[in-house]
Amino acid sequence: MIRTYKYRLSPTKKQRFVLDGLFFQMQTVYNDALNQRRHEWRQSRRSITYYDQWARMRDERRRLPEEMGLLNATSIQQMLRRVDKAYRAFYKGQCGAPRFKGRNRFKSVEYRYGDGCKLTGSRLYIQHVGDVRVKLHRPIPDDAVIKQVIVKRSTGRWYVCFQLELPDPELTVHTGPAVGIDVGLHSLLALSDGRLVDNPHWLRASLAKLRVAQRRMARRKKFSSGWRKAARRVAKLQERVANQRSDFWHKTTGELAKTYSMIALEDLNLSFMTRNGNLSLSAHDAALGMFRQMLSYKVENTGSQLIAVNPRNTSQVCSGCGVIVAKSLNVRVHHCPDCGVVLDRDINAALNILALGLSVRASTYPVGDCVALEAPPLQRGE
Repeated sequence: MIRTYKYRLSPTKKQRFVLDGLFFQMQTVYNDALNQRRHEWRQSRRSITYYDQWARMRDERRRLPEEMGLLNATSIQQMLRRVDKAYRAFYKGQCGAPRFKGRNRFKSVEYRYGDGCKLTGSRLYIQHVGDVRVKLHRPIPDDAVIKQVIVKRSTGRWYVCFQLELPDPELTVHTGPAVGIDVGLHSLLALSDGRLVDNPHWLRASLAKLRVAQRRMARRKKFSSGWRKAARRVAKLQERVANQRSDFWHKTTGELAKTYSMIALEDLNLSFMTRNGNLSLSAHDAALGMFRQMLSYKVENTGSQLIAVNPRNTSQVCSGCGVIVAKSLNVRVHHCPDCGVVLDRDINAALNILALGLSVRASTYPVGDCVALEAPPLQRGE
C-alpha cells in the first residue's frame, strides 16, 4: 500500500536561497531536455529516448559543475522520466504538447530516499542545502518505508512529500451501521439517517477578496515587481481556498469511514455538473470528486465497505412505498400522495440509495446496476 504524507518545511534564509538556485538549475534541465526533443524531431522526424537524454545530461553535469553542481544525479533521472512521460501521454493523445516551464510553473524536485536526502528526527537533509526543519504535524508510521521524497514550492512556501510503502491493513469487521449518501450542491451530503452536511461554499466566501486582488493585479504592468506582488496575493488566496476544501473533506471522509460499516453512493459521472454553465462554479467549488477519491481509500483502513449503485430515479422514487413522484430540481421537499411520506428530497434519495446498497450487499439486486468503487491512484506529491 502506497500513501503520501505532506509536511511543511521551514528553511532558513540561506537555505531558501540555495533551494531557489537548485530549482532554477533543475528547471533549466527540464527545458533543455524538452528543447532537445523538439530539435531532434524537427531535424530528423524521430523522437529520442530517455536513455539518450540521460547519457547527455550525465556528461553535461560533469562538464559544467558550476551550472549543474547542485543537482543530484537521481533527481535528474527522475526529471528526464517526467519529460518522457509527458511525451508518451502526448503521443497517445491524452494531453497537449509539453510546454517549457518558467519559474512559476516549475514546482517540484524529486529524490530517491537515501540518495541526496534523509530524514533524521524533525530535520530533512537535502544535498547541498543542509538540514531543513520539518513540521511533523503527524508521525510517520514505524512500519513505513520511505521510497521517494518530493520537495515542493508553492506561493513562497516550501513543502516535502514522503511517498511511503506501508503493509496492507489487516482485514477487520466493521460493526457500525450502514448508510446511504446522496451528494449535491444545495447540501453537500445527505445521509439516510437524516443528517445533512451543509455546503460551506469556500470559493464563493472568498470571491469578494479575490475580485479585489485580481483587479489590483490587472492594473499593474505585466511582469513588473508590483504585478508579481499582486499575483502572489491572488495565488495565496486561491491556495487558502484549496486548503480549506481539502481539510474539510479529509475530516468528513475520515469520520464517515470510522462510523459506518457500509457506505452506499450513486455511481455518478460528475461532468454533467462541471460542464454546465450554471453549475460549474459551484460544482468545482464542492469538489465532489475529491470526496469520492478520499473516501475510497480511507475505507480500506477501517474495514468499511463502499458500494456504488445505479442513480436512476433515486430522487423521484418514494422511499416509503416505491411510487415514482416526479418533481423538478427546485422542489426541495418530497411529498408522496400515496403513502403521505414528507421528507427532504435529498434524505429521500439517500434512503433509496441505502436500500439499493443493502440489496447489492445481499446479492439480491442485479449485478449490472452496481459497481464496487476502487481507490484511484494517488498523484505524485499529493
